Amino acid sequence: MIEIGKQNITLDDFKKILRVNENIKISSESIGRINHSFDFLKEFSQDKVIYGINTGFGPMAQYRIDNGNQKQLQYNLIRSHAAGAGEYISGSDIKSALVVLTNNLSQGYSGVHLNVIELLVKFINSNIIPAVPEHGGVGASGDLVQLAHIALSLIGEGNVFYENEKIPTSAVLKKLKFNPIEIYIREGLALMNGTSVMTGISIVNVLKAKRLLNWALVCSAMINEIVQSFDDHFSFELNKVKQHEGQHVVAERLRFLTEGSKLIKKRENGFYSKKMDQSKIRKRVQEYYSLRCVPQIMGPIYEAIENAGNLFIDEANSVQDNPVIDFEKRNVYHGGNFHGDYVSFESDKLKIGISKLSMVAERQLNFLMNNKLNRVLPPFINLGKLGFNLGMQGMQFTATSTTAENQTLSFPMYVHSIPNNNDNQDIVSMGTNSALLTRRVINNAFQVLSIELIAIIQAVDYLKMEKKLSKKTYRLFESLRQIVPKFVDDSPRQDEIQGMIDFIQNNCYKNIL
Repeated sequence: MIEIGKQNITLDDFKKILRVNENIKISSESIGRINHSFDFLKEFSQDKVIYGINTGFGPMAQYRIDNGNQKQLQYNLIRSHAAGAGEYISGSDIKSALVVLTNNLSQGYSGVHLNVIELLVKFINSNIIPAVPEHGGVGASGDLVQLAHIALSLIGEGNVFYENEKIPTSAVLKKLKFNPIEIYIREGLALMNGTSVMTGISIVNVLKAKRLLNWALVCSAMINEIVQSFDDHFSFELNKVKQHEGQHVVAERLRFLTEGSKLIKKRENGFYSKKMDQSKIRKRVQEYYSLRCVPQIMGPIYEAIENAGNLFIDEANSVQDNPVIDFEKRNVYHGGNFHGDYVSFESDKLKIGISKLSMVAERQLNFLMNNKLNRVLPPFINLGKLGFNLGMQGMQFTATSTTAENQTLSFPMYVHSIPNNNDNQDIVSMGTNSALLTRRVINNAFQVLSIELIAIIQAVDYLKMEKKLSKKTYRLFESLRQIVPKFVDDSPRQDEIQGMIDFIQNNCYKNIL
């Protein structure tokens, strides 16, 4: 069981919570801070003007709210802002957001009652997922609209996904004998301020992106084997002279995957071993950039994923509320910790990197499809009768189309602010949109990579070289062939593509090895 509030939450904690449904609990230290913060705010707010407790919200903060209406004010805020539209955000993304929100409130800077955190923990441990539409947040006062839908579930209203069904929250709470939260001071505002949704989605994006990059390197390694390339472009000696960690890591992984391969060549045993007299050299002296420059292209993508993971975890461990309640200093500070610029900017960087990854995969796929380029495979890796059968021609269209969409989606949201809220929110982050678009780019990249992997295993079968692969890539080849068996005849391939997508999304290649 993972303790929240005792120390910073980590990316590994999110893996355990999201992938193996490990439960969480609130630490005793955190409970003490939450109670101290609540007690202090209850006393401190009696005779002072504090935003969102005895004032209106946003540009209506100049209106004073009398004592008798202050609790209702919090309900009004939640219900009025539960105004999202579009498809629902995925369950894993929202569960991740709930963890971020719980961690944020558990730090004791929001002045909320303990019952809020207790119910959030029950939602997470019971896999109760609030139904949250994609569209609505501008990422300035945080994910106001999306978080309002989460808050709506916590007060027992709206809908949730539970046991694969969308049902009224009230029915789930009744079934599990959970009570909705009770509003005391500012629980509605505390739940809705902050970047929990964009951060939760972004953490899932990083976990997916790490897996995606690993499979992209599998593709690069196996294509190098298919064309029997020289190994110097991913050698230690060549890559050490560039001072970039990502390039070093990518080159090392390519060496790891191809170790012991009977197909990868040493240049000193080829061009360097004897005098070349012919005017035109038959064997390709250097591979195309999509093969030869993988360490230089995927290196910065590796670094972008690592940097994004660190930044999103920093955000998950940050206090995102406004105002910030400091019971130790006995003061309440007004500001903008809810602003999502860190997440938005980093999501855009990640999105651009993953889009480039899909472009590399598409170019590698094109190399395999085009017999004039690879010079060892039939057109479209057609294992049937040329002209009569069409091989993977149709699948290539899908990969190309999907890659093109990624290129368009890579326009940054970070610089696309639109003032709103009577110009109170005059510059916003669009962080939630950025996180959601990054998720789409990552999912698209999995599609492109899945088609490339199918092409690779078809190519290995055509060339009858599986026994010459490295031990590692041979094991991967066998695993992938269980998902998509060798095919010769023409038939619809949608199910095979989806099967491969599911496999690589849910399996790390290192687990197979």
